[in-house]
Amino acid sequence: MRVSRFNAHITPERLAKDRNKAVHRALKEDVGKGDVTAALVSATELARATVVVREDAVLCGRDWFDAVFAELDSDVTIDWAAADGDALEADQVVCRLSGPARALLTGERTALNFLQTLSGTATVARRYSDALADTGCRVLDTRKTIPGLRLAQKYAARTGGAVNHRIGLFDAILIKENHIASAGSIADAVRAARASSPALPVEIEVESLAELERALDAGVERVLLDNFSLCDLEQAVAINRAADESAELEASGGVEFDDLAGIAATGVDYISTGALTKHLRATDFSMRFAFERKGS
Repeated sequence: MRVSRFNAHITPERLAKDRNKAVHRALKEDVGKGDVTAALVSATELARATVVVREDAVLCGRDWFDAVFAELDSDVTIDWAAADGDALEADQVVCRLSGPARALLTGERTALNFLQTLSGTATVARRYSDALADTGCRVLDTRKTIPGLRLAQKYAARTGGAVNHRIGLFDAILIKENHIASAGSIADAVRAARASSPALPVEIEVESLAELERALDAGVERVLLDNFSLCDLEQAVAINRAADESAELEASGGVEFDDLAGIAATGVDYISTGALTKHLRATDFSMRFAFERKGS
């Protein structure tokens, strides 16, 4: 099997830049011209807060949480008791904060929004990836992400153990039914892709074993097997192994958790599912406050 060129790599620098933009946008959305409720608290009042997780989960989003308070007030300090990727138990203390009360109150919801969303994504990804741990198959995320949080959710999926598929429409070519219809055939669509973007890997979505054979003849790097039955997936793996130039095989199409074992047993390389990022249930965190006054 050739080394995959599809699985995206998000550099720390790119992620940090995206994170700062997302945090700034989220604070602007929530705070607007100013937190009129936090203004009821004295500007000199200090506070301490503790973040507790209410359920078993995988932690993700520390840097987004930190960035919220860093933008609001540099005097806020945060002491973490767990790292991204750590398994959390219900009622575990996740971090402790201290600093100006106004900043802690203003940032509470935005910071928790990031933490609960990304931890929710990482928790599902861990569950799916653990289910495939003893197979040769890996779970892939998709582009079915919350608008504006693409890189953040892909980071969370990776934190949970999943593999990142392409980031967007720009870093790999995925030819689907309508692209094939426009080009005239699978072979013509692949030729057009090679001509327009010769440096990018090409994946093609197929809906039958006959289309799979045509895709392999065209020399694509990966084939997405869309809504194949388990029997057809097994046949697809056999056809691929017998081909002069094999490709990575990705099973997709309405995949749920209970489907994973059966699909992996067919021998495909990857299973992609939007469930990691689309069917999101936020992790339950709470922040408890204690106040102390500074000065008169």
